[in-house]
Amino acid sequence: MQDLKLFLKEGFSGARKIAILGIGSELRGDDAAGMLAAEAINDSAKDSPGGGRVKVFFGSSSPENLTGEIKRFCPTHLLIIDSADMGVEPGTFSLIAEDKIGPGSASTHRMSLRMLIEYLRACIDCKVYVVGIQPVNLGLNISVSPEVTRAVERLSSIIKEVIAEI
Repeated sequence: MQDLKLFLKEGFSGARKIAILGIGSELRGDDAAGMLAAEAINDSAKDSPGGGRVKVFFGSSSPENLTGEIKRFCPTHLLIIDSADMGVEPGTFSLIAEDKIGPGSASTHRMSLRMLIEYLRACIDCKVYVVGIQPVNLGLNISVSPEVTRAVERLSSIIKEVIAEI
C-alpha cells in the first residue's frame, strides 16, 4: 500500500489537473467499490489546496457517459478506480498495468475499460492509472463486504493524502 502511495505521488508529480473516475454498480455488492472510493475522495478534492485541480467523476456502470465531461475538464492525469478480479485476497487493492486490462467487455460496464481508456487518450493527452479492488461478491442487491469496505477506506485515505501533498 505504501508502494501505491509513492507511485501515485510520483505519477501525479507535475499534474495540472487530476480526474478521478469511480466505476461500478451500487446494486451489485462489491462492484460498488470504485463508486464508494470516489465518494470518499470527493469532499477532500473539493477542499484541496488549489481547488479545481482535482475533480471526481461518478461513472457508475456507464462511465462512457462521462467522457464529454472528462474531456471538458481536460485532465493531465486520470485515476480510474474499479472493482477487479485480480485473483488475490478479497479487499486487496492494486495498480493494474494497462496490458493486464483485457480488450473485451467482461465486466458490469457497457464499454470495456480498455476501450474507454483508449478513447480518452485519443481525445486528451493524459496519463491514465487504474486501481482495482478485489471483490468478494458481485451478487445483485447484496451489501458491500467488510473486506471491500475496509479496502475502500484505506485506498481513499491514501489518495486523499497524495492529493493533499501535491
